[in-house]
Amino acid sequence: MQNSPEYSDWQDVLDLIHKAIDSGREAELLKMLLTQDERTALIARVNIVNELLKGEVSQRQLSQMLGVGIATITRGSNEIKQLDDDQKAWLMKLLEK
Repeated sequence: MQNSPEYSDWQDVLDLIHKAIDSGREAELLKMLLTQDERTALIARVNIVNELLKGEVSQRQLSQMLGVGIATITRGSNEIKQLDDDQKAWLMKLLEK
């Protein structure tokens, strides 16, 4: 019997997600791990980061557009402020459709 959980830090979870991706079953894993509300919140967070990086709408407009609180937008903005230019460029490229 184990006295501590097998997955004890963020890297363990990332490794698990990578394994699921390698087997082509990431959607199945994430659906099992996240509730519908959490998946919806994750979609909103991706849109927050995407729109903040584009810089075309105000935080208030973004809040109204996505139906999330201004505090959620501010948290996203604060995270982006911590990124260097290379990280921002990488993230913008990643978010391109």
